[in-house]
Amino acid sequence: MIARYLSLVKFSHTIFALPFAMLGFVMGISRPGSDMSWKIFFLVLLCMVTARNAAMAFNRYSDRKWDALNPRTAIREIPAGKVSSNSALLFVFINAIIFIAAASLINPLCGWLSPLALLIVLGYSYTKRFTALCHIILGIGLALAPVGAFIAVTGEFDLPPIILGFVVLFWVSGFDIIYALQDETFDKELKLHSIPAAIGKKKALMVSNLLHALCALLIAIFINSIISNFEISGISSIIGAILFVCFLVYQHTLVKPDNLSKVNLAFATTNGIASVVFGACVIADFLLFRI
Repeated sequence: MIARYLSLVKFSHTIFALPFAMLGFVMGISRPGSDMSWKIFFLVLLCMVTARNAAMAFNRYSDRKWDALNPRTAIREIPAGKVSSNSALLFVFINAIIFIAAASLINPLCGWLSPLALLIVLGYSYTKRFTALCHIILGIGLALAPVGAFIAVTGEFDLPPIILGFVVLFWVSGFDIIYALQDETFDKELKLHSIPAAIGKKKALMVSNLLHALCALLIAIFINSIISNFEISGISSIIGAILFVCFLVYQHTLVKPDNLSKVNLAFATTNGIASVVFGACVIADFLLFRI
């Protein structure tokens, strides 16, 4: 039964945003006057997991009708009858309550912002019904991870985690467009909205390229900001940034408008590795290579 729910929310894909959340946490504890707190660390981790669980399960619940009609998604847990609609909705509710409770235990600002964060990550599921910018909304949802983790430690906003949030926004939006290429025809037939459905595969890939180019630019700005604001060498971070951009470029060599056979490799494997490598390199700068 547990395996069904882990599959329902694609728990393995937590790896996309988790390194960025941990990076936000590390930036927070690296601020003068901030200390490492295992309690806050585990609460941040709990918030990260439960918010994502709620968002993914709600997405599967809200899309169950379309998933059943789409040959690519008909094997998902709800249309396949492995998890009932009511059980999925209950799973969403439980995770949402845990998320708000955990956020409230961190500090008052996190507690007050938690319903807004939930509104964004849950609301994304309905955006495909009315706007092709649904990919951007998904990006905003994941961009909350580093900013939220930083606020959990410091109780305030700051520029470096916000820049990192924009890195995540453009990165996620770009690769979600690549993933959506698979459903261009289906989305058009069902009058669902996406960039590929709106402008076609070729132009959609151009938009994805542009978003990832902006992501690469913002990574450079982010690395400069943490070198300026924190006592780190920056060498490990620069290496991580270069590798991350290489992975961005690589995934675009895998997918062509007339050949989508490697979309899953570009979407899941490449981006998962890129996230871990970048997060590990930058965190290493903070923990091992302080000036």
